Amino acid sequence: MNQLKSREPGSVVLPGTLSPSLRGELIAFRRDLHMHPELGNQEFRTTAALKARLEAAGLAPRVLATGTGLVCDIGTWDRARPMLAIRADIDALPIPDVKTVAYRSTVPNRAHACGHDVHTTTVLGAGLVLAELDRQGLLPNAVRLIFQPAEEVLPGGAADAIESGVLDGVGRIIAVHCDPKVDAGRIGLRPGPITSACDRLEVTLDGPGGHTARPHLTTDLVTAAARIATDVPALLARRVDARSGLAVTWGRIEAGHACNVIPQHAELSGTVRCLDLPGWREAPDLVHAAIDEIATLHRAKSTINYVRGVPPVVNDPVITELLRDAMTARRGVYAIEDTEQSLGGEDFSWYLEHVPGAMARLGVRAPGDTTRRDLHAGDFDVDEEAIEVGVELFTAAALIDAAPKR
Repeated sequence: MNQLKSREPGSVVLPGTLSPSLRGELIAFRRDLHMHPELGNQEFRTTAALKARLEAAGLAPRVLATGTGLVCDIGTWDRARPMLAIRADIDALPIPDVKTVAYRSTVPNRAHACGHDVHTTTVLGAGLVLAELDRQGLLPNAVRLIFQPAEEVLPGGAADAIESGVLDGVGRIIAVHCDPKVDAGRIGLRPGPITSACDRLEVTLDGPGGHTARPHLTTDLVTAAARIATDVPALLARRVDARSGLAVTWGRIEAGHACNVIPQHAELSGTVRCLDLPGWREAPDLVHAAIDEIATLHRAKSTINYVRGVPPVVNDPVITELLRDAMTARRGVYAIEDTEQSLGGEDFSWYLEHVPGAMARLGVRAPGDTTRRDLHAGDFDVDEEAIEVGVELFTAAALIDAAPKR
């Protein structure tokens, strides 16, 4: 029996809101994850906790072939229409938690500083609500939950999850990412690119060193490294369409041990980011050529390790509108704001190489809070109202997506 009732053109009245008891349980679940963060491909405790709770709800989650992460189907798939998948990432970061809260990380130098504990909890909550609706006969089409490991490990655990078959039978996929610049109770949406491509770049330089009194008799690797650090970004700016936003940013330069000795070895490492897919596909060849050109000019032997990361997340316009309709049905149009494309990378993009999908930014800032917080920082925290908002968004999207088309 389908109880999705028309409220006004383009909107619906939906069942499946959170009960106070489940809301409290989900907050407690999130805090437990926050206290016990696990790095990519090491999320055994997190996987076990999710598996136990889903099984307690009468579901049959399956651990991924990688040993961590889960996939869980809700409802009966009749194969007439592909499933909607809802994805969460479950890993933490190798940084210390510096907050003073009761649920502070208990693991040294490990923290859920990117909000993956919130992502995980919202997908779990949506699964529990949808499972109850399915028991009531209110879920017209099956929904798949994907709890993916190792998002923070380039090139991302999504590739392994896809290899495990998580997209078999899936036609659309949705996700959220915490945004500390958006108030809790709201989401940010953007059709098209919402994140950027991100690759890792490591360069080593070698050559005969010597005394700083006679640099003409050496390969001056300090100067070579400095010129690569400054000139490679400048060269790339003239060799790729500026609209691609191709940017090399260095995070580490290391060379030498004494003030009067020109070293024989130098290292640089950083990231390559790009706003669009064409520029990202060109990037490795362009970066290699620019580095080799400058290294040759300074008679340095260069070795380049260019590690492919992730392409941009490019939101499908139709699936973005599904998220807009879902949030409008739950909280109204004023709970939605436009969001900009970020230079951050997200391996959700790998799913979008196979099926259309969209990611929303989930507001986690306490309304009225003027403190500047960012992701990947040890003091990162959220307004836990965001959990309920995420559950509402996902459940509404599943119901609207599965509703008969009129």
